[in-house]
Amino acid sequence: MRWSESYIPTLKESPADAEVISHKLLVRAGMVRKLTSGIYVYLPLGLRALEKVSRIVREEMNAAGFQELLMPMVQPADLWKETGRWEFYGKELLRFRDRNEREYCLGPTHEEVITDLVRGEVKSYRQLPVRLYQIQTKFRDEIRPRFGLMRGREFVMKDAYSFDVDDAGADKSYQRMFEAYQRIFSRMGLRFRAVEADSGSIGGNFSHEFMVLADTGEDTVAACSACAYAANTERAEAVWKGTANTVSCASYVLMPTPGAHTVEEVATLLQVPATSVVKTMLYDVDGEAVAVLVRGDRAVNEIKLKNLMNATEVTLATPAQVEEWTEAPLGFAGPVGLNKVKRIYADLELQAGTDYVTGANAGDAHFIHVDLNRDAQISAYADMRLVMEGDVCPRCGAPLILPRGIEVGHVFKLGCKYSAAMKAHYVDEAGAEHPMVMGCYGIGVSRVVAAAIEQNNDANGALFPPAIAPFEAVVLVLDPKNADVMTKATAIYNMLSGMGVDVLLDDRDERPGVKFKDADLIGSPFQLVLGAKGLEKGIVECKDRRTGAKGTLPLEAFEEHLVQWMQQVREGWHI
Repeated sequence: MRWSESYIPTLKESPADAEVISHKLLVRAGMVRKLTSGIYVYLPLGLRALEKVSRIVREEMNAAGFQELLMPMVQPADLWKETGRWEFYGKELLRFRDRNEREYCLGPTHEEVITDLVRGEVKSYRQLPVRLYQIQTKFRDEIRPRFGLMRGREFVMKDAYSFDVDDAGADKSYQRMFEAYQRIFSRMGLRFRAVEADSGSIGGNFSHEFMVLADTGEDTVAACSACAYAANTERAEAVWKGTANTVSCASYVLMPTPGAHTVEEVATLLQVPATSVVKTMLYDVDGEAVAVLVRGDRAVNEIKLKNLMNATEVTLATPAQVEEWTEAPLGFAGPVGLNKVKRIYADLELQAGTDYVTGANAGDAHFIHVDLNRDAQISAYADMRLVMEGDVCPRCGAPLILPRGIEVGHVFKLGCKYSAAMKAHYVDEAGAEHPMVMGCYGIGVSRVVAAAIEQNNDANGALFPPAIAPFEAVVLVLDPKNADVMTKATAIYNMLSGMGVDVLLDDRDERPGVKFKDADLIGSPFQLVLGAKGLEKGIVECKDRRTGAKGTLPLEAFEEHLVQWMQQVREGWHI
């Protein structure tokens, strides 16, 4: 492809509404353009990256035994009403009516459609397992679409679904997909971790998120510094292996703490460490008042509370609820005498101590010398907190680190949630009817393109891994009006094309500085520069875009030297 014949409208400045680096660079590099809020046009360069990601996904899905199909984006409301999600999904589901007043939605996901398809075709255990996938446009009417392709309303997604006769079969499908995802993101040249994710009300350990590691990621990953363990912070287990305290302390005493609401303010006023202060957090759990106690320097993990109580909804108590339950102003809640709250859960590590400071359920007052076992009605001790940097890995005991990540994939064992609701049943050998056991597996294809840039960029532009770069190589012709230079540059371009390398020939009549800046901006891993002076010297200049390292390749035996150099550059991308 010649640049002079291509549509690559690069920009010098970032769009005013771009908040993250991928959004800025995707627009500046001429890869996408915003149509309206959360909806983007993929320009030729962006589409090339999208198609390369899709090709890797498609190849590995096929190799894992999944077959591709394509389902409609427009879905009838009747299917969603069967599963109860028509009312439950919320305003993110874009609903509309056709000319006959029939209700439809734009599909944010396809569980209902795929289940309807399979239930109409599969009747016997002999037809299972069934493993299908698609790469399709989705639409979710996000209230605040932002970050460009990272969180748009319309996006491209690979979603796959498996149907098996039992849990053992579903586990095999899940494992196939887990391994396929490992290969997919490795082939793309991305640094990633597969992290254990919360399975919600379904339970079990069959949910993993695949996170591209990037400092700008929205999510925090709890990862072991020594072994392969990783989990999202909602799921990560906070290990406590201490010994429960059996010695009490002096009787609790009411202390005035005027104006001291926060842990830091109370600790400073009473001259105690934050670890001696018990933080009392109040929640409305499916309409029930619940208190959770954690050490003053810790934070409550609300997902753990939700799972512990097998709850549908957990929300932080409103100021009015706090005042009603504690009979005190906001900021002075404590477990002693908290009579209107019937369940009080305390984090495991609070068992280790006594002589705590707690809120006194009275304005401008706290208790000192509190022994939780003696003075409070603790319903249970449980892991209730978010992990922190340096906490112990639950697998090997090494310290945990907390890198940032961008979720680009999710594998999930659905069980019979949809097949039972939609009566997707099969008949076994004995003639008995059972719901199929399902799994679902998603990859945000368009999000991968953005995540790759979030992970790999510098001040000059994107740094695309070779496997997903719109063009792997760019040949910059510094003297396009020089016939000899243009002839040799074209020969190099043809040589690269013959080697199966996607190459862009920059034959524009532009200043060298413009060409260098644009080449860096679009992020092609291999840069080759040829001008009249280089031709006279018998060399081609080369640049590794990832490291910025420059060198020269002799025109004599050029192909041999080129192959060796490109192999070195590719090896630098091996994760």
